[in-house]
Amino acid sequence: MYPMRILRKSGYEFYKKILGSPKYIVGPMVEQSELAWRILSRRYNAHLCYTPMFHSRLFSDPINGSKYRSEQWTTNADDRPLIVQFCANDPQTLLTAAKYVENSCDAVDLNLGCPQYIAKKGRYGSFLQEDWETIYKLISTLHQELIVPVTAKIRVFECVEKTIEYAKMIESAGAQMLVVHGRRREQKGHYTGLADWTKIKAVKEAVKIPVIANGNILYHDDLQDCLEQTGADGVMSAEGNLFNPSLFKPSLALPPKTYDIALEYLQICKELDTITRPVIIKSHLFKLFHASLPVHTDLRNRLGVCFDLEEMIRITHELTDRLKREEQGTKEQVEIDDDGIRTYARWRCQPYFRSKLNVDYQEEKNNSRRERAIEALRAKKALLASKL
Repeated sequence: MYPMRILRKSGYEFYKKILGSPKYIVGPMVEQSELAWRILSRRYNAHLCYTPMFHSRLFSDPINGSKYRSEQWTTNADDRPLIVQFCANDPQTLLTAAKYVENSCDAVDLNLGCPQYIAKKGRYGSFLQEDWETIYKLISTLHQELIVPVTAKIRVFECVEKTIEYAKMIESAGAQMLVVHGRRREQKGHYTGLADWTKIKAVKEAVKIPVIANGNILYHDDLQDCLEQTGADGVMSAEGNLFNPSLFKPSLALPPKTYDIALEYLQICKELDTITRPVIIKSHLFKLFHASLPVHTDLRNRLGVCFDLEEMIRITHELTDRLKREEQGTKEQVEIDDDGIRTYARWRCQPYFRSKLNVDYQEEKNNSRRERAIEALRAKKALLASKL
């Protein structure tokens, strides 16, 4: 194995000669960036794709790992360049998992960006941000033992200096490319907010390895803006790609029609030798049709309880017929608000925007917990006083 590591490409040599200098990149999305979706995205000018995030412990489990891998991990000869992403907090577990895929991908990525509660509970993703020693060991172990490079995807800190120090530590551990999501760990769900491109730029200027920017990509013209403002080598889209997989394709006057994309995706699922799980397909359809299903609630309800590919195809055809009837005699208009957000006809692919909360539910929850604790303390004091 040692001679093979000597021949392994690194840094910009890896980025250019192995990955092909990708500018437009589909990010890792749990149960969303599966093989069928990667095939679709590549048709619309994606230069590089990531797999969904796999859990290294489940992937390498000696008893149930085979079942997990067969359900989660699929690829084929045309699925390149490809980076496989894992979450982990144990170097040997991560290495065992990565060994299963090193001959079928171009790099293995460590997820250091997941902000969800399950990541906090499992101590992985962005919840390793404070444990630099563990992160260093995770990356250096793969760097020393795999025949393909190791990369990492991170979130930023509040402090730009700490973000730079963090990125340089990851580079020193052996990472050959770095994806920087310009949001902090706290920025998620209704509190997502804007990604900070200035911090991505600071990282790019501080490290010697390729840097990919992630965050704030809603429309095709955002891609060039991001490249120019950050100086990054490429741009990654995750959620934006789910709502409009043609995001990377230039020269489109209007986004494609949702039903055309949906039917193309369903045909890919039908033709693949491997089975795409129905729950994944259904999730993609809900995202593609997010602007029209609230109107056609009967089809939304049918899709919600559907777990059969052929029935999903029938539902999509029914929705297609309805949307085509809506289009007839309608002059399409693009509405642009003061923030530059564009709204298209509901049969067009378009971004999804989470509504801003009028109430801070987390604060309400904390206040309620505090009030219950105060009441319990009062009750305890009253009980003690009654016994005196």
